[in-house]
Amino acid sequence: MNIFRFAGDMTHLISILILLLKIYATKSCAGISLKTQELYALVFLTRYMDLITDYVSLYNTVMKIVFIVSSVAIVWCMRRHPLVRRSYDKDLDTFRHQYVVLACFVLGLILNEKFTFQEVFWAFSIYLEAVAILPQLVLLQRSGNVDNLTGQYVLFLGAYRGLYIINWIYRYFTEDHFTRWIACVSGLVQTALYADFFYYYYLSWKTNTKLKLPA
Repeated sequence: MNIFRFAGDMTHLISILILLLKIYATKSCAGISLKTQELYALVFLTRYMDLITDYVSLYNTVMKIVFIVSSVAIVWCMRRHPLVRRSYDKDLDTFRHQYVVLACFVLGLILNEKFTFQEVFWAFSIYLEAVAILPQLVLLQRSGNVDNLTGQYVLFLGAYRGLYIINWIYRYFTEDHFTRWIACVSGLVQTALYADFFYYYYLSWKTNTKLKLPA
């Protein structure tokens, strides 16, 4: 494992910790898309099915468990916690994510590196992660104002994908048989989706004003 992947993993972990902090400290999920969190839970559950069949390292196993447990816990809190669920705004979180899931599953069946059960679901999870942030970005655009913790959550989530792109570039030049083209292309698409958010986050930081996304 190279330093860029490690940095990406840690940035991803920080984004999750920020989101958990927001939910547990404020007992609120205002500004957070439940549909994005459901998509991420599905991403990790389908990608890490090899957790029970293949052992890579202690680090790898722990990180997989952390991502699965944290994503499921966030969804549970937003759906079931008596205080947190009251702050969820269904009227703003209206992105039809079921169509995204279906499209990504069909894509996983057609475009995969090997037509096996595990590889099809791995490809599905990669495609789904690339667009899982869309409901969150749409919600933020509709709400207008973005609180600090939500903005930082999305920022670190985008930074994690950026670091993974550097990781893939590094692996392409240092490994003889690096063939994860599906992850590379999907990662580029996912990072591009954050471009607008990054721009307005930079403007907010530069002018020291509250982050706002145009509707």
